[in-house]
Amino acid sequence: MENKETFNLVASEYDRYRPVYPSDMFDDIFTYAKLHKQDSILEIGCGTGQATGGLVSKGYTNITCIELGSNLAQFTADKFKSYPSIQVINTSFEDWNAEGKLFKLLVSGTAFHFIAPEIGYRRASESLEDEGCIGLFWTIHVPGDDQLHQEIRSHYISLASHLDDSQYPSPDEVIQERKEITERSGLFTDIKVKEYNWIQSCSSDEYVALLNTNSKHQQLSEDVRSELLERIKCSIDDAGGTIDKHHKVALFLGRKKG
Repeated sequence: MENKETFNLVASEYDRYRPVYPSDMFDDIFTYAKLHKQDSILEIGCGTGQATGGLVSKGYTNITCIELGSNLAQFTADKFKSYPSIQVINTSFEDWNAEGKLFKLLVSGTAFHFIAPEIGYRRASESLEDEGCIGLFWTIHVPGDDQLHQEIRSHYISLASHLDDSQYPSPDEVIQERKEITERSGLFTDIKVKEYNWIQSCSSDEYVALLNTNSKHQQLSEDVRSELLERIKCSIDDAGGTIDKHHKVALFLGRKKG
């Protein structure tokens, strides 16, 4: 199962436990794109509509959402059914037929990496009006280094060593790589990167539920995943019942080349 398909299995949990994207990030996107409320927005990989909700909260509702997962597409369509100008299309961005429609802004939240860059950026450019903009953003994992996080890391090493985050590229490396991918497309100019950071205090149940929405955890066998999450929950409970989760979102802005 590809990572992009796992979210379709945990749609309601994803919507409940994943943190929403920061409000000021959407302000930064709209300011950069010089967007008006009536301008058309294309969202790639809307999932359960978390980024969609961020757009709507700012009064932008002229949105076409593309979502590969049928459960996710239906979830988001139901969520925003009171907005007739929001359309959710159950297909992949690669296969979607825009029928000649062009958009002022293309956004994608923690989804654009599932599309091959040579296809995704070209299709993005082709979908935009002249001087249209992209606002691509990702949740970036930040490893913790306190005693509790180190104990949790030991559970990963024991049960799922490929998920040992001490072996992952650093957040700065991940962000630099995506910036270089965007630049190498050669299709966008005035590329800017912004970062947003905050700390969320989670109970053991909330933290385990959050982990269970992660595609890499979903790909574990049921017995390994259950054992891993149970050990993590016990570690958090033994440490007082809460854990601080550092959230980071990186935003990549670009303007279509003329």
